[in-house]
Amino acid sequence: MNERNLEKGETFVPGPALRPKDAATLILIRRDGKTPRVLMGKRAGGHAFMPNLYVFPGGRVDPGDARVPSADELAEPHLGKLLQARINAARARGLAMAAVRETFEETGVIIGRRDDATVRTKSSHWQPFYDTGHLPELAPLKFVFRAITPPNRSRRFDTRFFMLFADETQADVPEHLTGSGELEGLDWIPLDDTGDIEIPSITETVLKEIRARVADTNEKRPVPFVQFKRGKPTFERH
Repeated sequence: MNERNLEKGETFVPGPALRPKDAATLILIRRDGKTPRVLMGKRAGGHAFMPNLYVFPGGRVDPGDARVPSADELAEPHLGKLLQARINAARARGLAMAAVRETFEETGVIIGRRDDATVRTKSSHWQPFYDTGHLPELAPLKFVFRAITPPNRSRRFDTRFFMLFADETQADVPEHLTGSGELEGLDWIPLDDTGDIEIPSITETVLKEIRARVADTNEKRPVPFVQFKRGKPTFERH
């Protein structure tokens, strides 16, 4: 794949490449059936970025993500792996919190711990989450992948992918989801059988890594990092 092999709906933009914005994604996996299943949804056709493709819940980091309260913090070795990319602890925390928030906004799934304290925040993005009576959980999240959108796209993201087994969060993760409408057709897709849905090429690459991680739960497994250099994709592990 070279940088002109566009995903469905992408536009090639000539000239200097945009600086990628921080984004985060949560790969949520159920293992209560015969085979593991992963939560995915179809992006609406009106989206400028990857329309009509199935993706994991996620989105851009909000300034409030690093500052609002949580029940716990990222655990090692995953915090350390995030910090290896020369970011500070607040930025790393913001990425994990963004994954939790975006999952709640797009799917209604709460990754959190019940708490009786009333939380009031100036962040309009987070208040609906706190209104459920939960504090976000970060300790169960596993940092598993990083990818930067190729240059010369109309939108570019430096995305960190987090993985979580549904039974590792204290909140209930329902089988049937309605979501906010941002992701259509929310469903638990068999992890080993995603051939019937249309997904971005990077998502397929991430799914291969997730399948390997489900089979081998070694917490110290290196984290893949995909980016473009001189017009060609590079694949590193850290």
